[in-house]
Amino acid sequence: MSTTDANGSQNQLNRGDKARLPRDERRAILLNAALEVFTAAGYHSAAMDEIADRASVSKPVLYQHFPSKLDLYLAVLDLHIDSLVYEIQKAISSTPDNALRVHATIDAYFSFIENEGEAFRLLFESDMSVEPQVHERLNRMTYDCAAAVSGVISNDTGLPKEAAMLLGVGLIGYAQVTARHWLERDSKLTRQQAMDLVENLMWRGISGFPRTEL
Repeated sequence: MSTTDANGSQNQLNRGDKARLPRDERRAILLNAALEVFTAAGYHSAAMDEIADRASVSKPVLYQHFPSKLDLYLAVLDLHIDSLVYEIQKAISSTPDNALRVHATIDAYFSFIENEGEAFRLLFESDMSVEPQVHERLNRMTYDCAAAVSGVISNDTGLPKEAAMLLGVGLIGYAQVTARHWLERDSKLTRQQAMDLVENLMWRGISGFPRTEL
């Protein structure tokens, strides 16, 4: 067999190996490649060609999974929104002690930053935040996180649901903004120093509401 034939056969084998990837595994690769490109270039400058190249697939294969760039962007957004909401809900339910709940919630945000910094930038620095479908998802993310907090506030203080939700949105917004600031500024504060400051201020505020006697 000639060298050309051998190389051709090897390339066909490699393409065959890629073709046998389970759909979920292929989708995960595409979403990861898209996250990198969207974060680096922004939605409008990101090219499907570049995403396909980074995922080592052809553009037709990419379009088989995601019919448009917006569909791909929304899929990336949904994946990481679900991840963050899950971590916040898990933090809130991890302990009955409210001081520890505050600590766990702050820790969840800073852990998300460390483990998924690109995703955090996509969620909170998106050039697509005014696009209706993106805006709706980001609002849902804040609402779902705040709802987990407000449920505890309402149960503990006896405040009406609307008042508890307002406080929940405030606390979640505070955690998001301070974590984002720490990430953007490449702060000289360590993660633990930043967390301690945020946690202290948050707890001093929320602990001022008296608990309802059960």
